Amino acid sequence: MLGLDRITRNPEVMGGKPCLRGMRVTVGTIVGLVAAGNSYAEMLGAYPYLEAEDIRQALAYAAWPVEEIELPLPVA
Repeated sequence: MLGLDRITRNPEVMGGKPCLRGMRVTVGTIVGLVAAGNSYAEMLGAYPYLEAEDIRQALAYAAWPVEEIELPLPVA
């Protein structure tokens, strides 16, 4: 995906899960915080080393797979 330069994957950091800028904050953590109703301001307060663009890119990365079109396969 183009434009997601803050999303990194390294097998030595969080078991290779997608993280933000090589830190130990996963995309899944950010998505979970948003799902729990946290605002950008609350997340940035809890993780002061993050930036708003980190959160935006984490959400964009997480949304990408669900935008794919799945075609049903015939049942044999």
